[in-house]
Amino acid sequence: MTPDMAFECLIVSRDPEVVCTLNHVLDNLSIRTNLCLTPDGALNVLQQGNTDLVVIDWEDDHSAAELLRQIQKCDVVHKQTVVAVSSNDRRIPGAHVVLTKPVTAERGADSIKTVYSRMVQDHRRHARYAVMTPVLATDRKNRLVPITVTNIGDGGIGLSAREQLTVGDVLSFRILLPDANKAICVEARVLWTREYGTAGCEFVRIPPADVDVLHAWLKAKCQLKKPLVGF
Repeated sequence: MTPDMAFECLIVSRDPEVVCTLNHVLDNLSIRTNLCLTPDGALNVLQQGNTDLVVIDWEDDHSAAELLRQIQKCDVVHKQTVVAVSSNDRRIPGAHVVLTKPVTAERGADSIKTVYSRMVQDHRRHARYAVMTPVLATDRKNRLVPITVTNIGDGGIGLSAREQLTVGDVLSFRILLPDANKAICVEARVLWTREYGTAGCEFVRIPPADVDVLHAWLKAKCQLKKPLVGF
């Protein structure tokens, strides 16, 4: 995602009609576009890590299928959403939506709007926001563990600690998020650790009222660039 919180799309096609029509649709949704004429050159663009949506023209079945396989193999936090453009109305494994040719503005808008909702949900699930807040946590043995919450998101939390944390540790603590009106109670399980005391955790339990506080805080932080058209 680009710095101004707009989604970014890579169109892989040499068909002017496909490119022109989808460019207009994507622009209406405030999605930035890049163009690559062939699947062979697209992987280099994708490896830069800024692409959220990939539209692949299925003109060359073999090259397009290979690109889709490479996308599925990429070791990234979340996979790109994929739209396949095909002359045949058939399911394409790995593509979230298949858009049949000829591509019209109406069908293109319907397809992109469908995947747009998925992209928003996926972004909110994986996004992390820096907090850098020191707290005093309690482990399952009731030991006090000084930690710093480095980031937080809908799917988990990042920590830093002077003492080495262990995968599987469960830590309980209260944290007041920046600009929030109420501290939230968190139980988090350590999923992975790195040197220098950093760790990634999943939420084990947050009281329902505190979940509402967290979600409201995350929603305020996640300011996606608004589409020019409504849904």
